[in-house]
Amino acid sequence: MSRSVASFVPSASVVEHLYVHVPFCAHKCEYCAFYSAPPSGDQVNRYVAALVGELEMIAPRCRPKTVFFGGGTPSLLTLKQWETVLEAMRRLGLLGAAEFSVECNPATVSEDKARLLRSAGVNRISMGVQSLDPGMLERLGRVHSREMVFRSYDILRKAGFDSVNVDLMFAIPGQTLELWERTLAEALALGTEHLSCYEVIYEEDTPLFEQLKAGEIDVDEELACAQYDALVDRSAAAGFRQYEVANFARDRRAGEAGESGAFTGAGMSDVPAFACRHNVAYWMGHDFFGCGPSASEYVDGMRSRNWANTTMYCEQSERGRRSKEFAEALGPLARAGELAAFGLRMNAGWRYTEFEARTGFDLRNEWAEDLRFLEACGWAERGEAGFRLNRQGLRFADSAAVRMLRPEAVEVGVAGTRARIPLVEA
Repeated sequence: MSRSVASFVPSASVVEHLYVHVPFCAHKCEYCAFYSAPPSGDQVNRYVAALVGELEMIAPRCRPKTVFFGGGTPSLLTLKQWETVLEAMRRLGLLGAAEFSVECNPATVSEDKARLLRSAGVNRISMGVQSLDPGMLERLGRVHSREMVFRSYDILRKAGFDSVNVDLMFAIPGQTLELWERTLAEALALGTEHLSCYEVIYEEDTPLFEQLKAGEIDVDEELACAQYDALVDRSAAAGFRQYEVANFARDRRAGEAGESGAFTGAGMSDVPAFACRHNVAYWMGHDFFGCGPSASEYVDGMRSRNWANTTMYCEQSERGRRSKEFAEALGPLARAGELAAFGLRMNAGWRYTEFEARTGFDLRNEWAEDLRFLEACGWAERGEAGFRLNRQGLRFADSAAVRMLRPEAVEVGVAGTRARIPLVEA
């Protein structure tokens, strides 16, 4: 370490990133381990009021440059409920972010809702498509059809959205390489600015995990690798740049000419213009508030998560308290290890000077053995200025990340079982 870690103790500064979790889904998908529940009118209205209360609590320190509404299914909220949330955000000074994303299910997009969101400053939609094959949609338990995807996409464009992400999944049980390539080709033909493409993960407490455990389905690693290779190659040929393991974006809209619109505002250069700035802020270790049931946040060196229980969340907000399940302080080395792991998910990796400026540690010293190991595996490339995973390494980024972690969290307030904090949104 080249300087005192005391200089890296965070102060009570303005937080520039905000995540909001909307915990309602019409139907729980086979693969989903995120907290969600079926909506009922009274409970959703109570949640909206509780969310407004929590936004009031964090507003004095939040001036967001990025906002992300995830779920669950945020597009399930009615026009009136959205109006209530957006009016509260306007009153609290939380509108006007450079990037304001909302996740939508293709089955719940309407013209009125799209126009309302766009008029309030929402400028990026993340649409949970997952597949364009009817059989795969049924296999995943999705409530939308392929026809709904095209209809919703047209509605969003007509409402004025010029940044649309399409979420896709590969390595779905029963999904052949041909089926995956067909969905990928159709998604690319839409003209979307961003793709988020995730390999199916068998999370505990999901139907897919139970089927795997029972021997009803198998994991075909060779097929998954072939599908990932097809994704990287075909997206590049269509004008997308991969900037993170699962994320691909354009520098300009399909058919546009001109200079690259790459941005550097999150502290990382050479990121495509239509990259998700909110996600880049996560991977670069910026502070962010998390509101709503089960939402995680990292502020002032403290990592915390709200209770994954909508009723409990509402009760706490109605009492004027945030609904924290746990909070923990990360020591300097533990936090640096997390940043090392998250940053290596990005194609650009870490510049040594940038990592030291962010953490106070020299990546080449504290992680010297790990860097050598990743190079020896054929997963990484070391340069004079920085270190990055190569194409093969990105395929196994989770394994690479484990080597970078230096656990030493200090628990400061726990009421229940700790859970993994999800740090990736589309």
